Amino acid sequence: MRIGVLTGGGDCPGLNAVIRAVARRSWANGYEVVGVREGWRGMVEHVFEPLGPNEISGILPRGGTIVGTSRTNPYKVDGGVEKVRSAFTHLDALVAIGGEDTLGVASKLYSEFDLPVVGVPKTIDNDLSGTDYTFGFD
Repeated sequence: MRIGVLTGGGDCPGLNAVIRAVARRSWANGYEVVGVREGWRGMVEHVFEPLGPNEISGILPRGGTIVGTSRTNPYKVDGGVEKVRSAFTHLDALVAIGGEDTLGVASKLYSEFDLPVVGVPKTIDNDLSGTDYTFGFD
C-alpha cells in the first residue's frame, strides 16, 4: 500500500511531527509513504517524493513542514478535482493535515467520490469544530 501525506494552509508547529508519525506507523505496517509537495497543489500537479527514514530523520523538533504547503483548493482550480482524482492512481490512501479549507476538500473528496482520505486537524486559530486542541495551537 502507498500512503500519501500532505500539509495544507498556513505553516505551524507540529506538522513535521505528524508527518513523522504517519510515516513511522505506515512503515510498521509495511506501507510505502510519499510526501505530496505543496499541499493540494501537489495532488493537482502530481508532485510526489518518497519519504523514507533518511527524509524524516531529525524532523521531530523542526518547525514547519518538510513537504511544503499551499493554500490551493482543487475545487477552485479548472479541472483540479479531476486531476486530484487521477492522482489516486499513484496512491492507495491520503492523509491530509490541515485546517478548515484543507479538511473541507478532503471531506468532499470522500463524500463525493469515496476517495480514501484521512484528515488530521491543524489550526493556529483553534477554530475547527469538534476539536479542543489541534496541531499548531497551544
